[in-house]
Amino acid sequence: MEVHETVAIVTGGASGLGEATTRRLVAAGGKVAIFDRDEDRGQSLVDALGEDRVLLKRTDVVSAEEVERNVAAVVATFGKVNVLVNCAGIATPGKVVSKGRPMALERFEQLIQVNLIGTFNVLRVAAAAMMDNEPNEEGERGVIINTASVAAFEGQIGQAAYSASKGGVVGMTLPIAREFAPYGIRVMTIAPGLVETPLFAGLPEPAQQALVDMTLFPKRLGRPDEYAKLVESIVTNPLLNGEVIRLDGAIRMQAK
Repeated sequence: MEVHETVAIVTGGASGLGEATTRRLVAAGGKVAIFDRDEDRGQSLVDALGEDRVLLKRTDVVSAEEVERNVAAVVATFGKVNVLVNCAGIATPGKVVSKGRPMALERFEQLIQVNLIGTFNVLRVAAAAMMDNEPNEEGERGVIINTASVAAFEGQIGQAAYSASKGGVVGMTLPIAREFAPYGIRVMTIAPGLVETPLFAGLPEPAQQALVDMTLFPKRLGRPDEYAKLVESIVTNPLLNGEVIRLDGAIRMQAK
């Protein structure tokens, strides 16, 4: 699929990985609908990139009603949806038992709700819209790209909930790709390592440095646009399907 032909929904598209993806897709000629709760940052992107190319829809990804309404609005505005990039997510650390007290169940539930159920919620609605698209010369109707994490494979102490949520994203990649294959819809997942985003910036400085030290090469944080470049590559390469790609500088997370 050519990027200039894309109408993409980017969840969490107002900051971090999502913002970088929005900017790259628009720069390459595509149109983007930002699904985000941060209306101020989202509107600043609309102002910078143009109302004819960017649509902002305030969206809570765990709300079935909001997602269904907003996907329909994107189709009404831009005529179709043929790319979804799920970047919305949270990363609240916490031990299962800390100082003799069990983690509040609500903390675990929140991470699963946003990172896993939120991803699935937008995916299910966007995929239904993609099935109405006319196929291109490859028979392709759409591309779905979800965001996991290296923590899905090597979660650290304190990441049980986060790793579970991202492991769920990894686990559903292949079965959904298999289900959507007859419709010409590809499903991929990117598992980033350490990327310079607001989520990472919230960690204490010693924790940040310890994580950077685990990265083999290049020995630095990833850049959001490196994620966006991979999104662009996935969109334009029709053979990429049903796979999880680590984007991590060969980091292998230690226990803590």
